[in-house]
Amino acid sequence: MTYFGFLVRFLIIPIFILGVVTIYDYRRGKTINKNLHATPVWLAIVLHMFIALAYTSLWDNYLVATRVWWYEPDLVTGITIGYVPIEEYTFFILQPLLAGLWLLFILRRLSFPEQVTPLKSNNRWIPLGVVAALWLLSIFLLISRRTNFTYFSLEMVWALPPIGLQLAFGGDILKRYWKPVLLTILPFTLYLSAMDALAIYSGTWTINPAKSLDLLIAGILPIEEFLFFLLTNTLVTFGMVLFLAKESWDRFGSITKRFKEFRSFKTRSIEK
Repeated sequence: MTYFGFLVRFLIIPIFILGVVTIYDYRRGKTINKNLHATPVWLAIVLHMFIALAYTSLWDNYLVATRVWWYEPDLVTGITIGYVPIEEYTFFILQPLLAGLWLLFILRRLSFPEQVTPLKSNNRWIPLGVVAALWLLSIFLLISRRTNFTYFSLEMVWALPPIGLQLAFGGDILKRYWKPVLLTILPFTLYLSAMDALAIYSGTWTINPAKSLDLLIAGILPIEEFLFFLLTNTLVTFGMVLFLAKESWDRFGSITKRFKEFRSFKTRSIEK
C-alpha cells in the first residue's frame, strides 16, 4: 500500500463522507450549543491544521533523520521536504481536518445545559501536575540515553508541554465538556491506530524496534504509535473545544484585562 493510497482510503474518503454529512446537517438546521459556538468551527479546524503542520514538522524530521522510523522509498512519491516525504506533511493537515469534522458531528448530536455551573480551578492544576511529572520523567529517560525509550521519550517531551498549557488554561472547561472530548479522542485514536497497523503490516513505514519498547499491540502496532495518535488527538481535540467554548473567551478576556491593569499600574509606579 502506497502512502498516498493510505491517505486516500483512511483519511480523504472519511473526510468527504463527514463533509457531506456536515452539509446535510446544516441544511436540516442541526446546530451546536451556543456555549460551544463562540467562534466559527471552520476557523478552529483551519487554525489547528496550520498549528499541526508547524509544530510537528521539525520533530518528525528529527525522528526520520535519526532512524526512529522510516518509510519504504518505493511506496512514496519521492518528493521530500527535509527528511520527510510530502505524504507525511499531508497527513499532518488531514488529521486535524478529519478530527474537526468528527467533533462537529458529535457536537451537533449532544445536548448541554444552557446555564452552566461555576468552574473549579482544581480541575486545572491537578491534571497539570500529573502532566508535569510525566514530562520530567520523559526528560530523564531521554537524557539517560536508554535507546529502547527513545521514541517514547521523544513523543512525551514533544507533546506534553502544549497539553499542559491547554490544561492550565482550561482543564476545568474541558472537564465540563468531557463527553465530546472523549467521544472524539477515543474512537479517533482507535481508528487511526488500526489504520496505522495496516500500513505497518503492508510495509508502508517501519518503526525501529531498537529505538522503541518493542511492545506490540496485536503483534503489529508498536505501543508508541498508539501513544502518538492518543497524544495528537488529545492536542487537537483539547485545542478545538477550548477555541469553541464561550468560557475560554471569557477567561481570555479576563486575563487580558488583568494584564492591561498590571501594565498600567507598573507604568504609573515608574513615573512616580
